[in-house]
Amino acid sequence: MQECTRDRQSPKVFLISGVSSGLGRASAEGALKAGHRVIGTVRRQEDADAFASLAPDRASPMLLDVTDFASIPLAITAAERDDGPIDVLVNNAGYGHEGVLEESSMDDLQRQFASNVFGPVAMMQAVLPGMRKRRRGHIINVTSMGGFITMPGISFYCGSKFALEGISEALGKEVAAFGIKVTTLAPGQFRTDWAGRSMDRTPRSIADYDAVMDPIRAARQAKSGNQPNDPAKAARALLAIVEEKNPPTRLFLGEDALGLVDEKLDDMRAEVGRWEVLSRSTGFGAH
Repeated sequence: MQECTRDRQSPKVFLISGVSSGLGRASAEGALKAGHRVIGTVRRQEDADAFASLAPDRASPMLLDVTDFASIPLAITAAERDDGPIDVLVNNAGYGHEGVLEESSMDDLQRQFASNVFGPVAMMQAVLPGMRKRRRGHIINVTSMGGFITMPGISFYCGSKFALEGISEALGKEVAAFGIKVTTLAPGQFRTDWAGRSMDRTPRSIADYDAVMDPIRAARQAKSGNQPNDPAKAARALLAIVEEKNPPTRLFLGEDALGLVDEKLDDMRAEVGRWEVLSRSTGFGAH
């Protein structure tokens, strides 16, 4: 078992995007319960009021759409002025797009990446100067098991999470010398609205994909609200890694995620082995 080395410097200031529901709301509630201060982004005033009521002295709503990139630096400057330096950024806001690639539009793709990739990057760029100056901080990007495995019918979503995984891992190497940690949280299926009202679905139009897509869409809709994993326990896991001196580069959440990741790793090793000779054939000295 890995030895856990705790770095207890509570209370901390968290900035969590997308706290009106789902994993963002659970993470915010968990951090507040643990005694931390939480700045939470929401897009509607009624959600801001509801969030502030959770802990009037420590829950600070921020009206912000993370796809409004130009507004992010000023919003974070104001938040740090009012609530103190941000210790932990949790990029949680985002949504899922369901649709066969051939049926989906470039606008669908741009919206998916604006929310799931460009917005989180803009948030990171806004908090990094302060974290770098203070020589401490933790950035946690909520990705998905779909950022490592893939599933048909959510190709744009998987692509966005693959992108955020790669950006996060590279960023972690860029900022490690400044005392800044970067972790991706890759959840499996959690009991949130991700597969329900929060999902954007492209209408079906090409009959050739019926055999692949129709059962997937029906199963996902049937499972919505009955997923096997508990958002409150995801929040506990998030808070646990925040206290680690050496947190993981990525943390998969859920038995379902671990099982599918293990299957992919086995398949990858097998495929690399099958094609190893061809892979090694490209060097100047190769035969």
